[in-house]
Amino acid sequence: MTAMLVVFLLGPVLINSLRLRQGKGQPIREDGPKSHLLTKKGTPTMGGLMILLGLCVATLLWANLSNPYVWIVLWVTLAYGFIGFYDDFLKVTKRSSAGFSGRFRLMLELLVAGMATYAITSVGAKPFSTSLTVPFFKDVLINLGPFFVVLGILVIAGAGNAVNLTDGLDGLAIVPVMIAASAFGIISYLVGNKMFSEYLQVHFVPGVGELSVICGALLGAGLGFLWFNAPPAMIFMGDTGSLALGGALGSIAVAVKHEIVLAIVGGLFVLETASVIVQVISFKMTGKRVFRMAPLHHHFEQKGWAEPTVVVRFWIIAVILALIGLSTLKLR
Repeated sequence: MTAMLVVFLLGPVLINSLRLRQGKGQPIREDGPKSHLLTKKGTPTMGGLMILLGLCVATLLWANLSNPYVWIVLWVTLAYGFIGFYDDFLKVTKRSSAGFSGRFRLMLELLVAGMATYAITSVGAKPFSTSLTVPFFKDVLINLGPFFVVLGILVIAGAGNAVNLTDGLDGLAIVPVMIAASAFGIISYLVGNKMFSEYLQVHFVPGVGELSVICGALLGAGLGFLWFNAPPAMIFMGDTGSLALGGALGSIAVAVKHEIVLAIVGGLFVLETASVIVQVISFKMTGKRVFRMAPLHHHFEQKGWAEPTVVVRFWIIAVILALIGLSTLKLR
C-alpha cells in the first residue's frame, strides 16, 4: 500500500517533468510495428523511476534492514535500474532506439549479478547455499560449488533482459511482473518460515522470509505504475524499470533457492526471449524468419491481433504459469 501510494502521489509530477525534459518522448523502433509510430510517438519513458521510488520507500520503511538479503536484492534492483536509466538517457538525447554498447551493458549486468550471487552464497550456510534445488523433488540437491555463481549470473541477468524484451506493449510487462512478485512473495514467506517449510517439505532458508516485503512493494509499485501505463499509456517504464524489475525477480529467486521455479512462474518472459533467440538463429542460418516479428508479442500483432487482445491473453498465460509454479510447493 505504501509503494502504491507513493507512485500515485508522485507519478503525475514525474510524468510531467519527464515529458518536458524529453520533448518528443521515447524513440520508437523503426523496424517495429508501423502502428506504434503513430500510437506511441511522444510518450515519455523512464517511468521505472516511479516504480523504484515506491519500492525503495516501502522497503526502507517496512523491511528489517538488518537482513542482508534485503540489501542484496535492493542493490541488484537499483544497479540494474541505473544501467537501464543510462540506456534510456542515451536513447532520448540521441533520438535513437539504440542505447549504449550492448557488450558493455551486458558486462555491467553480469558483474552486478556475479557480486550479488557471491554475496548470497556468503550469507547462507555451505554447501546448501551453493546448491541447486529441483522442484517436485523434496530431497534432490545438486551442489554446484563455485559454479553456482555462474548459475546465479545467468538467472539474474537473464531475468533482467527477459523482462526488458517483454516490455513492448502498454501494460504487457508490468502485470506479469506483479504476478511473479506475488508468487515469489508467497514462496519467500513459506521458505523463510521453518514451520511452513517443514510442513510443505521445501528447503528452509533462514532470513529470506523478509523478501516477501520487497515482493509486496513490487506489487504495490506495479499497481501504481499500471494506473499510468494502462492503454493508452501516459508513460513507458523503459529500460530503467524493466531491467530493474527483472533483476529483482532474478535475485529473489536465487536467494530463496527457487531458480528453476522462476523459469516456470516467469515462463512468459522465457517465451519472449526464446522467440528472439530462435528468430536470430533462424535468420542467420537460413535467411528465413520463424515469426513474423520478434519478440513474440509483435508476431501476434502482425497476425492482426489488437494490442489489448495480445496484452490480456499474455496476462492470462502469466497467471496460469504462476499457479503451476506455486504448485511445486505442494507436489513433492
